[in-house]
Order: sequence, then structure tokens, then C-alpha cells
Amino acid sequence: MLELKNIYKWVKSGGRRIFLLNDVSLEIGEGEFLSIMGPSGSGKSTLMNVIGMLDTFDEGEYYFLNEPVHEMKEKSRTKLFHNNIGFIFQAYHLIDELTVYENIETPLLYKNIKSSERKALVADILDRFNIVGKKDLFPSQLSGGQQQLVGIARALIIKPKLILADEPTGNLNTKQGEEIMELFSELNNEGVTIIQATHSESNAKYGSRIINLVDGMVQRTSTEAIK
Repeated sequence: MLELKNIYKWVKSGGRRIFLLNDVSLEIGEGEFLSIMGPSGSGKSTLMNVIGMLDTFDEGEYYFLNEPVHEMKEKSRTKLFHNNIGFIFQAYHLIDELTVYENIETPLLYKNIKSSERKALVADILDRFNIVGKKDLFPSQLSGGQQQLVGIARALIIKPKLILADEPTGNLNTKQGEEIMELFSELNNEGVTIIQATHSESNAKYGSRIINLVDGMVQRTSTEAIK
């Protein structure tokens, strides 16, 4: 599905380079569930943002569905992202001024899907996540777990080929976190490729493969899983 070849990303400080990503090479197959682990500051979020095309890099090559992302103009990258990738954030990133329904509908607006089809898609996903009764509420009226469910529903509405989840249970209690991870496992079993960045060893084990990132470098991989 995607391949990173010798990716470097750095910032300059005092005339020298501080590497955020240092010679990262990675292949991720379709239908895989990859967990990225590492301490704070190891580059997990930076790597997720590069994979998700939310951030650029300084050297290297990135291929997504055989498309050379590193050669694309921003408009083409944005289109590739909106058509294929659902991003789930630790801080939910819901739009406070929009209702649950409107938040979930937002990605469909980027794809110019007509109104009747948007209504059907949103209705289906509200039903799947059992949040029909919450559709007219605003994010501030929801619990953390409910907000994350809305964030996941919003990510899934475009039927993405890839879900990126950056510390998706970081703001949730243990029970809510387990429910979210079981949901990811279910989605992966349906064929959705998932990449999650996490501090949690128990969350990481939901993945079919775990990579460890330290100082922007891939240190080792393992194939531990609970499946």
C-alpha cells in the first residue's frame, strides 16, 4: 500500500540539523495493522503526519498506492489524502461550532458528493456507531469517549483505504480505550489498513506488527499481536 524510502526530516537550530526523522524506511501492506511505539519526542507524530501527507519531509521518497507523493504538488497530495486516508487524533479535532452530524459530514464536502448521498452515508454511520441520538449535539456536550467515536466515524465516512490513529485512546479511560481498540480490530478484520502511534503496550499488541521509534530512527520491529 505504501512505502517510505530513506526519509529524513529536520529542523535547523544554531546552524546545525536536529533530525525529527532519520533515515526511516518502511513498507506497509494492504490490510496490515501497524503499531508505532516510542517515547515522547521519538518522532511518532511526525512520522504519522508525513504518512498522512499533513507534513512534508526534506529527503527521501514516499509512494502511496504506487503514486510518488514526494513528486506531487500540494493540490494533488491533498486530493490523494481526502480520497484515501482517515486521520484520528488524540485531541479529537472536532469542530466546536458544528453538530455531530455536521462534523461527520465534513469530509464528504471535500469530495463534492451530492446532498442525498451524503445524508444516506451519514445516517448509516450514525447507526453503526449507535450515536443517532447525539447527531444534533455539539462536541462540548459529549463525553471524551463519545467525541472520539465521532472522530472515528468522521474518519470512516469516506471509506478510507488507510486509517491513521495518533494516540487514539490517550484521553480516554481504560474501558473507553478498550472499546476503541476493539473497534479498530474489527475494522482491520474488514480489510481496512490501520497505522496507530501509541505509548501503550496493550494497545500496540492489537497490531499485526510493532515498530519501535527512537530519536527519529526505527530501532526494531516485532510481530507480537493479540489476534
